[in-house]
Amino acid sequence: MRSTASRVVAVVLVVLLVVGAAGVAVFELRGDGSSGGSGSASRATLAPTPEAQDGATDAPSPELATFYDQSIDWQLCRGDDFECATLTVPIDYADPGGETIDLALLKVPARKPGERVGSLVVNPGGPGASGVEYAAQASFAFRDRLLDSFDIVGFDPRGTGGSDPVDCLSDSQLDEFRAADPDPDTAAEGQAYQQGLEEFYAGCLERSDSLIGHVTTIEAARDMDVLRAALGETQLTYFGASYGTKLGATYADLFPDRVGRLVLDGAVDLSIDSRQLTLEQGAGFEVALRSYVQDCVDGGDCYLGDTVDDGISTIADFIDQVDAEPLPSGDDDRPLTVGLAFTGIVAPLYSQQVWSALDLALGRALDGDGSLLLRLADLFQSRNADGTYSDNSSEAIYAINCLDDPYAISADEVPAQIPAFEEASPTFGAAFAWQLVNCEGIQVTSSEPARDVTAAGAAPIVVVGTTRDPATPYQWAVHLADQLESGVLVTRDGDGHTGYNQGNECVDTALEDYLVEGTVPDDGLQC
Repeated sequence: MRSTASRVVAVVLVVLLVVGAAGVAVFELRGDGSSGGSGSASRATLAPTPEAQDGATDAPSPELATFYDQSIDWQLCRGDDFECATLTVPIDYADPGGETIDLALLKVPARKPGERVGSLVVNPGGPGASGVEYAAQASFAFRDRLLDSFDIVGFDPRGTGGSDPVDCLSDSQLDEFRAADPDPDTAAEGQAYQQGLEEFYAGCLERSDSLIGHVTTIEAARDMDVLRAALGETQLTYFGASYGTKLGATYADLFPDRVGRLVLDGAVDLSIDSRQLTLEQGAGFEVALRSYVQDCVDGGDCYLGDTVDDGISTIADFIDQVDAEPLPSGDDDRPLTVGLAFTGIVAPLYSQQVWSALDLALGRALDGDGSLLLRLADLFQSRNADGTYSDNSSEAIYAINCLDDPYAISADEVPAQIPAFEEASPTFGAAFAWQLVNCEGIQVTSSEPARDVTAAGAAPIVVVGTTRDPATPYQWAVHLADQLESGVLVTRDGDGHTGYNQGNECVDTALEDYLVEGTVPDDGLQC
Protein backbone atom coordinates (compact mmCIF):
# COMPACT_ATOMS: atom_id res chain seq x y z
CA MET A 1 0.00 0.00 0.00
CA ARG A 2 1.22 3.51 -0.78
CA SER A 3 -0.38 5.53 2.02
CA THR A 4 -2.48 5.43 5.17
CA ALA A 5 -6.26 5.29 5.05
CA SER A 6 -6.53 8.84 6.39
CA ARG A 7 -4.26 10.11 3.61
CA VAL A 8 -6.38 8.26 1.04
CA VAL A 9 -9.60 9.80 2.32
CA ALA A 10 -8.08 13.29 2.35
CA VAL A 11 -6.82 12.93 -1.20
CA VAL A 12 -10.07 11.51 -2.54
CA LEU A 13 -12.24 14.18 -0.96
CA VAL A 14 -10.14 16.98 -2.44
CA VAL A 15 -8.96 15.71 -5.77
CA LEU A 16 -11.82 13.99 -7.54
CA LEU A 17 -13.79 16.28 -9.84
CA VAL A 18 -16.43 14.51 -11.84
CA VAL A 19 -16.94 14.79 -15.49
CA GLY A 20 -17.61 11.57 -17.20
CA ALA A 21 -16.09 9.10 -19.59
CA ALA A 22 -14.72 11.36 -22.30
CA GLY A 23 -12.04 13.00 -20.23
CA VAL A 24 -11.58 14.53 -16.84
CA ALA A 25 -9.41 17.20 -15.35
CA VAL A 26 -8.52 16.09 -11.84
CA PHE A 27 -7.60 18.59 -9.16
CA GLU A 28 -4.66 17.23 -7.23
CA LEU A 29 -2.86 17.80 -3.99
CA ARG A 30 0.90 17.68 -4.13
CA GLY A 31 2.55 14.69 -2.53
CA ASP A 32 3.09 16.57 0.75
CA GLY A 33 -0.58 17.48 0.98
CA SER A 34 -0.11 21.12 0.03
CA SER A 35 -2.05 22.79 -2.74
CA GLY A 36 -0.67 24.11 -6.00
CA GLY A 37 -0.89 27.66 -4.68
CA SER A 38 -0.30 29.13 -1.27
CA GLY A 39 -3.81 30.45 -0.59
CA SER A 40 -5.10 34.00 -0.54
CA ALA A 41 -6.57 36.31 2.03
CA SER A 42 -10.28 37.07 2.03
CA ARG A 43 -11.26 40.38 0.45
CA ALA A 44 -14.08 42.66 1.50
CA THR A 45 -14.12 44.71 -1.71
CA LEU A 46 -14.23 43.99 -5.42
CA ALA A 47 -11.00 44.04 -7.37
CA PRO A 48 -10.80 47.01 -9.77
CA THR A 49 -12.23 46.25 -13.21
CA PRO A 50 -9.54 46.72 -15.88
CA GLU A 51 -10.35 49.04 -18.77
CA ALA A 52 -11.31 47.31 -22.00
CA GLN A 53 -8.56 47.16 -24.60
CA ASP A 54 -9.15 48.92 -27.91
CA GLY A 55 -11.06 46.65 -30.30
CA ALA A 56 -11.93 44.11 -27.64
CA THR A 57 -15.68 44.46 -28.17
CA ASP A 58 -15.68 44.45 -31.97
CA ALA A 59 -18.40 41.93 -32.87
CA PRO A 60 -18.16 39.47 -35.80
CA SER A 61 -21.47 40.87 -37.09
CA PRO A 62 -23.69 43.86 -36.24
CA GLU A 63 -26.44 41.51 -35.04
CA LEU A 64 -24.16 40.32 -32.22
CA ALA A 65 -23.06 43.78 -31.08
CA THR A 66 -25.43 43.80 -28.11
CA PHE A 67 -23.77 40.70 -26.71
CA TYR A 68 -20.22 41.86 -27.40
CA ASP A 69 -20.84 45.29 -25.86
CA GLN A 70 -22.14 44.00 -22.51
CA SER A 71 -20.31 44.67 -19.26
CA ILE A 72 -19.92 42.04 -16.56
CA ASP A 73 -21.42 42.98 -13.20
CA TRP A 74 -19.08 41.16 -10.83
CA GLN A 75 -20.27 40.62 -7.26
CA LEU A 76 -18.42 39.16 -4.28
CA CYS A 77 -19.45 35.55 -3.61
CA ARG A 78 -18.53 32.43 -1.65
CA GLY A 79 -17.09 34.12 1.39
CA ASP A 80 -15.70 37.11 -0.49
CA ASP A 81 -12.75 35.20 -1.97
CA PHE A 82 -14.33 35.12 -5.42
CA GLU A 83 -16.41 37.25 -7.75
CA CYS A 84 -19.45 35.86 -9.55
CA ALA A 85 -21.54 37.12 -12.46
CA THR A 86 -23.50 36.02 -15.51
CA LEU A 87 -22.97 36.58 -19.23
CA THR A 88 -25.84 36.70 -21.72
CA VAL A 89 -25.46 34.89 -25.05
CA PRO A 90 -27.92 33.86 -27.78
CA ILE A 91 -29.16 30.29 -27.70
CA ASP A 92 -28.87 30.17 -31.49
CA TYR A 93 -26.15 32.29 -33.11
CA ALA A 94 -28.06 32.06 -36.38
CA ASP A 95 -30.93 33.85 -34.64
CA PRO A 96 -29.29 36.41 -32.31
CA GLY A 97 -32.60 38.21 -31.83
CA GLY A 98 -34.21 35.08 -30.40
CA GLU A 99 -33.97 33.41 -27.01
CA THR A 100 -30.94 33.96 -24.79
CA ILE A 101 -29.21 32.15 -21.94
CA ASP A 102 -27.21 33.44 -18.99
CA LEU A 103 -23.88 31.70 -18.44
CA ALA A 104 -22.53 31.39 -14.90
CA LEU A 105 -19.10 32.99 -14.33
CA LEU A 106 -16.60 32.98 -11.47
CA LYS A 107 -13.41 35.01 -11.19
CA VAL A 108 -10.44 34.66 -8.86
CA PRO A 109 -8.68 38.05 -9.07
CA ALA A 110 -4.92 38.12 -9.57
CA ARG A 111 -3.15 37.97 -6.21
CA LYS A 112 -0.63 40.62 -7.23
CA PRO A 113 -2.56 43.35 -9.09
CA GLY A 114 0.65 45.20 -9.89
CA GLU A 115 1.91 42.15 -11.81
CA ARG A 116 -1.43 41.35 -13.46
CA VAL A 117 -1.08 40.18 -17.07
CA GLY A 118 -4.79 39.83 -17.84
CA SER A 119 -7.60 37.28 -17.67
CA LEU A 120 -6.94 33.55 -17.97
CA VAL A 121 -10.11 31.75 -19.06
CA VAL A 122 -10.09 28.11 -17.94
CA ASN A 123 -12.04 24.96 -18.76
CA PRO A 124 -11.50 21.58 -17.03
CA GLY A 125 -12.95 19.24 -19.63
CA GLY A 126 -15.78 16.77 -19.67
CA PRO A 127 -17.60 17.72 -21.66
CA GLY A 128 -19.93 18.75 -18.89
CA ALA A 129 -17.53 19.78 -16.14
CA SER A 130 -18.06 23.11 -14.42
CA GLY A 131 -15.63 25.86 -15.30
CA VAL A 132 -16.98 27.82 -12.34
CA GLU A 133 -15.94 25.07 -9.92
CA TYR A 134 -12.60 24.68 -11.71
CA ALA A 135 -11.85 28.37 -11.17
CA ALA A 136 -13.03 28.11 -7.57
CA GLN A 137 -10.38 25.39 -7.08
CA ALA A 138 -7.67 27.51 -8.72
CA SER A 139 -5.39 27.30 -5.70
CA PHE A 140 -5.24 23.52 -6.23
CA ALA A 141 -5.27 23.49 -10.03
CA PHE A 142 -2.70 26.22 -10.70
CA ARG A 143 0.61 27.27 -9.21
CA ASP A 144 1.46 30.62 -7.62
CA ARG A 145 2.92 32.20 -10.73
CA LEU A 146 -0.37 31.99 -12.62
CA LEU A 147 -2.42 32.88 -9.55
CA ASP A 148 -0.31 36.02 -9.04
CA SER A 149 -0.41 37.09 -12.70
CA PHE A 150 -3.94 36.40 -13.89
CA ASP A 151 -7.56 36.80 -13.02
CA ILE A 152 -8.60 33.14 -13.26
CA VAL A 153 -12.01 33.14 -14.96
CA GLY A 154 -14.20 30.06 -15.24
CA PHE A 155 -17.56 29.72 -16.96
CA ASP A 156 -20.08 26.91 -17.05
CA PRO A 157 -20.54 26.08 -20.74
CA ARG A 158 -24.12 26.19 -22.00
CA GLY A 159 -26.15 23.24 -20.76
CA THR A 160 -23.88 22.56 -17.77
CA GLY A 161 -23.67 23.56 -14.11
CA GLY A 162 -25.23 26.96 -13.55
CA SER A 163 -25.81 27.68 -17.25
CA ASP A 164 -29.28 26.24 -17.89
CA PRO A 165 -28.15 22.65 -17.26
CA VAL A 166 -29.39 19.83 -19.46
CA ASP A 167 -31.68 17.59 -17.42
CA CYS A 168 -32.54 14.09 -18.62
CA LEU A 169 -33.23 11.88 -15.59
CA SER A 170 -34.33 12.15 -11.99
CA ASP A 171 -31.69 11.34 -9.37
CA SER A 172 -33.09 7.86 -8.82
CA GLN A 173 -33.26 7.22 -12.57
CA LEU A 174 -29.66 8.39 -12.92
CA ASP A 175 -28.64 5.94 -10.19
CA GLU A 176 -30.19 3.12 -12.21
CA PHE A 177 -28.65 4.37 -15.47
CA ARG A 178 -25.16 4.46 -13.95
CA ALA A 179 -25.51 1.03 -12.36
CA ALA A 180 -26.29 -0.70 -15.67
CA ASP A 181 -23.98 -3.36 -17.07
CA PRO A 182 -21.45 -1.62 -19.38
CA ASP A 183 -20.79 -4.91 -21.20
CA PRO A 184 -24.06 -6.76 -21.87
CA ASP A 185 -23.57 -10.50 -22.22
CA THR A 186 -26.79 -11.49 -24.00
CA ALA A 187 -28.99 -10.12 -26.76
CA ALA A 188 -31.65 -9.27 -24.20
CA GLU A 189 -29.15 -7.33 -22.08
CA GLY A 190 -27.97 -5.54 -25.21
CA GLN A 191 -31.47 -4.46 -26.11
CA ALA A 192 -32.01 -3.29 -22.53
CA TYR A 193 -28.81 -1.21 -22.80
CA GLN A 194 -30.08 0.45 -25.96
CA GLN A 195 -33.54 0.96 -24.46
CA GLY A 196 -31.97 2.70 -21.49
CA LEU A 197 -30.30 5.17 -23.84
CA GLU A 198 -33.54 5.83 -25.70
CA GLU A 199 -35.29 6.56 -22.41
CA PHE A 200 -32.40 8.82 -21.43
CA TYR A 201 -32.74 10.95 -24.57
CA ALA A 202 -36.52 11.02 -24.31
CA GLY A 203 -36.02 12.40 -20.82
CA CYS A 204 -33.71 15.09 -22.17
CA LEU A 205 -36.45 16.34 -24.48
CA GLU A 206 -39.09 16.16 -21.77
CA ARG A 207 -37.09 17.72 -18.93
CA SER A 208 -34.89 20.24 -20.78
CA ASP A 209 -35.89 23.38 -22.65
CA SER A 210 -35.10 24.60 -26.16
CA LEU A 211 -31.38 24.70 -25.35
CA ILE A 212 -31.06 20.91 -25.73
CA GLY A 213 -30.25 21.19 -29.44
CA HIS A 214 -27.75 23.99 -28.89
CA VAL A 215 -25.05 22.65 -26.58
CA THR A 216 -22.38 21.98 -29.19
CA THR A 217 -18.70 22.69 -28.80
CA ILE A 218 -18.84 25.26 -31.60
CA GLU A 219 -21.59 27.20 -29.84
CA ALA A 220 -19.64 27.07 -26.56
CA ALA A 221 -16.59 28.40 -28.42
CA ARG A 222 -18.67 31.29 -29.76
CA ASP A 223 -19.79 31.97 -26.19
CA MET A 224 -16.15 32.09 -25.16
CA ASP A 225 -15.49 34.88 -27.64
CA VAL A 226 -18.35 36.90 -26.18
CA LEU A 227 -16.75 36.30 -22.77
CA ARG A 228 -13.37 37.48 -24.07
CA ALA A 229 -14.97 40.71 -25.28
CA ALA A 230 -16.87 41.25 -22.04
CA LEU A 231 -13.60 40.83 -20.12
CA GLY A 232 -12.14 43.64 -22.22
CA GLU A 233 -9.44 41.47 -23.80
CA THR A 234 -8.54 41.88 -27.49
CA GLN A 235 -7.14 38.35 -27.50
CA LEU A 236 -8.01 35.25 -25.50
CA THR A 237 -5.59 33.76 -22.99
CA TYR A 238 -6.84 30.28 -22.20
CA PHE A 239 -6.01 27.08 -20.34
CA GLY A 240 -8.08 24.08 -21.41
CA ALA A 241 -7.66 20.55 -20.08
CA SER A 242 -8.97 17.33 -21.61
CA TYR A 243 -12.18 18.13 -23.55
CA GLY A 244 -11.23 21.75 -22.88
CA THR A 245 -8.56 21.26 -25.56
CA LYS A 246 -11.28 20.53 -28.11
CA LEU A 247 -13.11 23.67 -27.01
CA GLY A 248 -9.92 25.72 -27.23
CA ALA A 249 -8.88 24.33 -30.62
CA THR A 250 -12.38 24.97 -31.97
CA TYR A 251 -12.19 28.55 -30.69
CA ALA A 252 -8.83 29.04 -32.39
CA ASP A 253 -10.22 27.78 -35.69
CA LEU A 254 -13.27 30.08 -35.48
CA PHE A 255 -11.39 33.15 -34.25
CA PRO A 256 -7.69 32.78 -35.18
CA ASP A 257 -7.08 36.54 -34.99
CA ARG A 258 -8.35 36.53 -31.39
CA VAL A 259 -5.90 33.87 -30.22
CA GLY A 260 -3.49 35.16 -27.62
CA ARG A 261 -1.79 32.46 -25.55
CA LEU A 262 -3.58 29.10 -25.53
CA VAL A 263 -2.54 26.00 -23.59
CA LEU A 264 -4.31 22.78 -24.58
CA ASP A 265 -3.36 20.13 -21.99
CA GLY A 266 -4.41 16.49 -22.37
CA ALA A 267 -5.37 16.95 -25.99
CA VAL A 268 -8.27 15.48 -27.93
CA ASP A 269 -7.61 14.49 -31.54
CA LEU A 270 -10.26 16.31 -33.57
CA SER A 271 -9.39 14.50 -36.80
CA ILE A 272 -10.70 11.03 -35.92
CA ASP A 273 -14.26 9.77 -35.58
CA SER A 274 -16.04 8.58 -32.45
CA ARG A 275 -15.25 4.92 -33.07
CA GLN A 276 -11.52 5.52 -33.32
CA LEU A 277 -11.56 7.89 -30.35
CA THR A 278 -13.32 5.27 -28.24
CA LEU A 279 -10.99 2.49 -29.37
CA GLU A 280 -7.87 4.51 -28.60
CA GLN A 281 -9.22 5.68 -25.25
CA GLY A 282 -9.86 2.08 -24.27
CA ALA A 283 -6.26 1.29 -25.14
CA GLY A 284 -5.15 4.27 -23.06
CA PHE A 285 -6.94 3.01 -19.98
CA GLU A 286 -5.40 -0.43 -20.45
CA VAL A 287 -1.94 1.18 -20.49
CA ALA A 288 -2.83 3.13 -17.35
CA LEU A 289 -4.15 0.01 -15.60
CA ARG A 290 -0.96 -1.90 -16.34
CA SER A 291 1.09 1.04 -15.09
CA TYR A 292 -0.96 1.08 -11.89
CA VAL A 293 -0.44 -2.65 -11.35
CA GLN A 294 3.27 -2.35 -12.18
CA ASP A 295 3.58 0.31 -9.48
CA CYS A 296 1.84 -2.00 -7.02
CA VAL A 297 4.16 -4.90 -7.88
CA ASP A 298 7.26 -2.70 -7.68
CA GLY A 299 6.24 -1.63 -4.18
CA GLY A 300 6.37 -5.22 -2.94
CA ASP A 301 3.68 -7.41 -1.39
CA CYS A 302 1.16 -6.25 -4.00
CA TYR A 303 -2.40 -7.13 -3.06
CA LEU A 304 -3.18 -8.00 -6.69
CA GLY A 305 -0.45 -10.56 -7.31
CA ASP A 306 3.26 -11.03 -7.90
CA THR A 307 3.36 -9.91 -11.55
CA VAL A 308 1.56 -7.40 -13.73
CA ASP A 309 -0.22 -10.17 -15.62
CA ASP A 310 -1.32 -11.72 -12.32
CA GLY A 311 -2.69 -8.37 -11.20
CA ILE A 312 -4.57 -7.76 -14.43
CA SER A 313 -6.11 -11.24 -14.18
CA THR A 314 -7.17 -10.55 -10.60
CA ILE A 315 -8.97 -7.38 -11.68
CA ALA A 316 -10.60 -9.03 -14.70
CA ASP A 317 -11.80 -11.95 -12.56
CA PHE A 318 -13.20 -9.51 -10.00
CA ILE A 319 -15.18 -7.66 -12.68
CA ASP A 320 -16.62 -10.98 -13.89
CA GLN A 321 -17.58 -11.94 -10.34
CA VAL A 322 -19.37 -8.65 -9.70
CA ASP A 323 -21.15 -9.03 -13.03
CA ALA A 324 -22.47 -12.38 -11.83
CA GLU A 325 -23.32 -11.18 -8.32
CA PRO A 326 -23.16 -7.55 -7.12
CA LEU A 327 -21.25 -6.91 -3.90
CA PRO A 328 -22.80 -5.59 -0.69
CA SER A 329 -21.96 -1.95 -0.08
CA GLY A 330 -23.55 -1.26 3.28
CA ASP A 331 -26.63 0.10 1.48
CA ASP A 332 -29.15 -2.64 0.72
CA ASP A 333 -30.72 -0.49 -1.99
CA ARG A 334 -27.41 0.13 -3.78
CA PRO A 335 -25.12 -2.87 -4.08
CA LEU A 336 -21.91 -2.51 -6.07
CA THR A 337 -22.97 -3.53 -9.58
CA VAL A 338 -20.55 -4.23 -12.39
CA GLY A 339 -21.29 -0.82 -13.90
CA LEU A 340 -20.41 0.96 -10.67
CA ALA A 341 -17.36 -1.26 -10.12
CA PHE A 342 -16.13 -0.43 -13.62
CA THR A 343 -16.40 3.30 -12.89
CA GLY A 344 -14.80 2.91 -9.47
CA ILE A 345 -11.76 1.20 -11.00
CA VAL A 346 -11.39 3.51 -13.99
CA ALA A 347 -11.80 6.80 -12.10
CA PRO A 348 -8.58 6.65 -10.05
CA LEU A 349 -6.54 5.86 -13.16
CA TYR A 350 -6.87 9.52 -14.13
CA SER A 351 -4.32 10.54 -11.52
CA GLN A 352 -1.42 8.75 -9.89
CA GLN A 353 -2.24 10.77 -6.75
CA VAL A 354 -5.44 8.72 -6.43
CA TRP A 355 -3.95 5.27 -7.02
CA SER A 356 -3.72 4.81 -3.26
CA ALA A 357 -7.49 5.26 -3.07
CA LEU A 358 -7.89 2.43 -5.56
CA ASP A 359 -5.57 0.25 -3.46
CA LEU A 360 -7.84 0.65 -0.48
CA ALA A 361 -11.18 0.47 -2.29
CA LEU A 362 -10.38 -2.44 -4.58
CA GLY A 363 -8.58 -4.29 -1.80
CA ARG A 364 -11.70 -4.16 0.34
CA ALA A 365 -13.88 -5.13 -2.62
CA LEU A 366 -11.75 -8.22 -3.19
CA ASP A 367 -12.55 -9.08 0.42
CA GLY A 368 -16.28 -8.72 -0.26
CA ASP A 369 -16.90 -5.09 0.79
CA GLY A 370 -17.95 -2.89 -2.12
CA SER A 371 -18.58 0.28 -0.11
CA LEU A 372 -15.40 2.22 -0.92
CA LEU A 373 -15.40 1.31 -4.61
CA LEU A 374 -19.01 2.51 -4.76
CA ARG A 375 -17.94 5.75 -3.08
CA LEU A 376 -15.22 6.27 -5.68
CA ALA A 377 -17.75 5.76 -8.47
CA ASP A 378 -20.13 8.21 -6.82
CA LEU A 379 -17.43 10.86 -6.32
CA PHE A 380 -16.40 10.51 -9.94
CA GLN A 381 -19.95 11.09 -11.13
CA SER A 382 -20.93 13.84 -8.67
CA ARG A 383 -23.33 11.82 -6.51
CA ASN A 384 -23.70 13.07 -2.96
CA ALA A 385 -24.19 10.77 0.01
CA ASP A 386 -27.84 11.84 0.28
CA GLY A 387 -28.62 10.59 -3.23
CA THR A 388 -28.62 13.97 -4.97
CA TYR A 389 -26.19 14.97 -7.70
CA SER A 390 -24.11 18.12 -7.34
CA ASP A 391 -24.01 18.78 -11.07
CA ASN A 392 -25.34 17.45 -14.36
CA SER A 393 -22.03 16.30 -15.83
CA SER A 394 -23.23 12.70 -16.22
CA GLU A 395 -26.05 13.94 -18.45
CA ALA A 396 -24.41 16.83 -20.29
CA ILE A 397 -21.60 14.64 -21.58
CA TYR A 398 -24.03 12.59 -23.68
CA ALA A 399 -25.83 15.62 -25.10
CA ILE A 400 -22.67 17.52 -26.03
CA ASN A 401 -20.76 14.56 -27.46
CA CYS A 402 -23.70 13.31 -29.48
CA LEU A 403 -24.56 16.71 -30.94
CA ASP A 404 -20.92 17.15 -31.93
CA ASP A 405 -20.76 13.69 -33.50
CA PRO A 406 -23.99 11.62 -33.61
CA TYR A 407 -22.20 8.48 -34.84
CA ALA A 408 -23.79 5.38 -33.34
CA ILE A 409 -24.33 1.71 -34.05
CA SER A 410 -27.14 -0.52 -32.83
CA ALA A 411 -26.82 -3.08 -30.07
CA ASP A 412 -26.95 -5.84 -32.67
CA GLU A 413 -23.80 -4.46 -34.33
CA VAL A 414 -21.63 -4.35 -31.22
CA PRO A 415 -20.47 -8.01 -31.14
CA ALA A 416 -18.67 -7.53 -34.45
CA GLN A 417 -16.71 -4.64 -32.93
CA ILE A 418 -15.66 -6.36 -29.72
CA PRO A 419 -12.63 -8.33 -31.04
CA ALA A 420 -10.85 -5.16 -32.18
CA PHE A 421 -11.63 -3.42 -28.91
CA GLU A 422 -10.49 -6.37 -26.79
CA GLU A 423 -7.25 -6.51 -28.74
CA ALA A 424 -6.66 -2.85 -27.85
CA SER A 425 -7.83 -3.30 -24.25
CA PRO A 426 -8.23 -6.87 -22.95
CA THR A 427 -9.66 -5.66 -19.63
CA PHE A 428 -11.93 -2.81 -20.71
CA GLY A 429 -12.36 -3.36 -24.46
CA ALA A 430 -15.86 -4.85 -24.55
CA ALA A 431 -17.25 -2.09 -22.34
CA PHE A 432 -15.69 0.55 -24.57
CA ALA A 433 -17.14 -1.17 -27.65
CA TRP A 434 -20.61 -0.81 -26.13
CA GLN A 435 -20.04 2.92 -25.86
CA LEU A 436 -20.44 3.03 -29.65
CA VAL A 437 -24.19 2.70 -28.99
CA ASN A 438 -24.25 5.78 -26.75
CA CYS A 439 -25.67 8.22 -29.30
CA GLU A 440 -28.36 5.80 -30.48
CA GLY A 441 -31.72 7.33 -29.70
CA ILE A 442 -30.77 11.00 -29.59
CA GLN A 443 -33.73 12.89 -31.01
CA VAL A 444 -32.22 16.28 -31.86
CA THR A 445 -29.67 17.30 -34.45
CA SER A 446 -26.95 19.88 -34.26
CA SER A 447 -27.15 23.23 -35.99
CA GLU A 448 -23.34 23.37 -35.96
CA PRO A 449 -21.68 19.93 -36.11
CA ALA A 450 -18.02 19.55 -35.23
CA ARG A 451 -15.41 20.48 -37.82
CA ASP A 452 -11.78 19.82 -38.63
CA VAL A 453 -9.46 22.48 -37.27
CA THR A 454 -6.30 24.19 -38.49
CA ALA A 455 -6.54 27.64 -36.83
CA ALA A 456 -4.73 29.10 -39.82
CA GLY A 457 -3.21 32.47 -38.94
CA ALA A 458 -3.36 31.99 -35.17
CA ALA A 459 -0.49 32.79 -32.82
CA PRO A 460 1.46 29.79 -31.44
CA ILE A 461 -0.75 27.35 -29.52
CA VAL A 462 0.89 25.03 -26.98
CA VAL A 463 -0.40 21.44 -26.93
CA VAL A 464 0.60 19.20 -24.01
CA GLY A 465 0.60 15.40 -24.07
CA THR A 466 1.45 12.86 -21.36
CA THR A 467 2.95 9.58 -22.50
CA ARG A 468 0.73 7.30 -20.40
CA ASP A 469 -2.39 9.44 -20.23
CA PRO A 470 -5.42 7.13 -19.96
CA ALA A 471 -8.23 9.45 -21.05
CA THR A 472 -6.48 11.36 -23.84
CA PRO A 473 -3.75 9.08 -25.21
CA TYR A 474 -0.45 10.73 -26.03
CA GLN A 475 -0.81 10.33 -29.79
CA TRP A 476 -3.84 12.62 -29.68
CA ALA A 477 -1.63 15.50 -28.55
CA VAL A 478 0.87 14.73 -31.31
CA HIS A 479 -1.92 14.75 -33.89
CA LEU A 480 -3.61 17.92 -32.60
CA ALA A 481 -0.30 19.79 -32.60
CA ASP A 482 0.12 18.71 -36.24
CA GLN A 483 -3.44 19.73 -37.17
CA LEU A 484 -2.99 23.25 -35.80
CA GLU A 485 -0.84 25.27 -38.18
CA SER A 486 0.80 27.02 -35.24
CA GLY A 487 0.74 24.04 -32.86
CA VAL A 488 3.70 23.55 -30.49
CA LEU A 489 4.02 20.15 -28.77
CA VAL A 490 5.22 19.73 -25.18
CA THR A 491 5.56 16.16 -23.87
CA ARG A 492 5.44 14.97 -20.25
CA ASP A 493 6.82 11.49 -19.72
CA GLY A 494 4.61 10.10 -17.00
CA ASP A 495 1.33 8.65 -15.80
CA GLY A 496 -2.04 10.25 -15.30
CA HIS A 497 -4.27 12.67 -17.15
CA THR A 498 -2.86 16.05 -18.28
CA GLY A 499 0.62 17.46 -17.78
CA TYR A 500 0.48 20.74 -15.87
CA ASN A 501 0.91 20.85 -12.08
CA GLN A 502 1.71 17.15 -11.89
CA GLY A 503 5.11 17.61 -10.26
CA ASN A 504 7.06 18.04 -13.51
CA GLU A 505 8.99 21.32 -13.21
CA CYS A 506 10.02 21.23 -16.87
CA VAL A 507 6.39 21.25 -18.04
CA ASP A 508 5.20 23.72 -15.42
CA THR A 509 7.94 26.27 -16.11
CA ALA A 510 7.51 26.02 -19.88
CA LEU A 511 3.76 26.64 -19.68
CA GLU A 512 4.05 29.44 -17.13
CA ASP A 513 6.79 31.20 -19.13
CA TYR A 514 4.50 31.02 -22.15
CA LEU A 515 1.33 32.24 -20.42
CA VAL A 516 2.96 34.96 -18.31
CA GLU A 517 5.78 36.19 -20.55
CA GLY A 518 4.79 34.96 -24.00
CA THR A 519 7.91 32.79 -24.34
CA VAL A 520 6.93 29.97 -26.70
CA PRO A 521 8.45 26.56 -25.79
CA ASP A 522 10.55 24.73 -28.34
CA ASP A 523 8.30 22.57 -30.48
CA GLY A 524 8.84 18.97 -29.41
CA LEU A 525 10.06 19.83 -25.90
CA GLN A 526 10.47 16.59 -23.91
CA CYS A 527 9.96 16.71 -20.14
